[in-house]
Amino acid sequence: MKPFTYVRPADTKAAIAAARASGASFLGGGTTLTDLMRLEVMSPTTLVDLGPLPLATIERRGDGIRIGATASNSDVANHALVTERYPLLAQAILAGASQQVRNMATVGGNLLQRTRCPYFRDRAVPCNKRTPGAGCSALEGYTRSHAILGTSASCIATHPSDMCVALAALEAVVHTRNGSRERAIPIGDFHTLPGDHPEIENVLEPGEMITHVELPASPFAGHARYVKVRDRAAFAFALASAAVGLDIADGRIRAARIALGGVATKPWRSLEAEQALVGQQPTRASFERAAAAALVDPKPSRDNAFKVTLAKHTIVRALELAWGVS
Repeated sequence: MKPFTYVRPADTKAAIAAARASGASFLGGGTTLTDLMRLEVMSPTTLVDLGPLPLATIERRGDGIRIGATASNSDVANHALVTERYPLLAQAILAGASQQVRNMATVGGNLLQRTRCPYFRDRAVPCNKRTPGAGCSALEGYTRSHAILGTSASCIATHPSDMCVALAALEAVVHTRNGSRERAIPIGDFHTLPGDHPEIENVLEPGEMITHVELPASPFAGHARYVKVRDRAAFAFALASAAVGLDIADGRIRAARIALGGVATKPWRSLEAEQALVGQQPTRASFERAAAAALVDPKPSRDNAFKVTLAKHTIVRALELAWGVS
């Protein structure tokens, strides 16, 4: 690990000012950042610790809720407002990592979680995300864990977060501050596709800090489910996951939400799959049509073509469980 300066700011203003220094990074729970610093994949010159700041509150806001950026994953998953109104979010968080990691990991940190692509984490091989213009080793390498949606000629790394998949389905809004400027960024616009610049993973500007996330009122609490398929039952990243919600009245689906994880370069919401369900009866046949709509133009590589079928089955299973089919 390379030397760095540690800053413990007294307030948000001081934190943002410190983070504007070249090479500075915010520090939340550190569950990803410190790991990558040990590998020297990331080498910030300054760490700005957000722990002392009052950004961990989880509270009702109108018909929705507001979740502070430094709230731990465990606190969010077990909060009464979340389990009652947004069980999808609680399920997704509890499907990730381990209890010890969830106790440390923060909401803001999870939004900024880096890929688990082995080529990104191995400094001995080229990676465009780590060193722009170096090349993508995954394109000719082993790609079982890589993305089939949202890829480019420069990067096929999969986004790793479970929480962000649920946030995409719930239409979360990420609130940020940079000096006197505040922004409200829809979760679908927060993460970026790799394109020619996979090193750019989100729309944050230098020094811009996530302060909280807001969730709007949701009609999906009664019929929502997160399903994660992985190699082992705990502490494993998704090969495919689906966060779904159904709003059902008079035997018909009035609205639906479907977001995918483990198969895309960012949390992947499928508007096409959602639209395919509107007005339909909640049956396996309608769920299968929606799953097909979500995987219209995948770009599998040699080792991960199985993810196309796996993602479809994961969507169908999540929809069945959300509807109540055991």
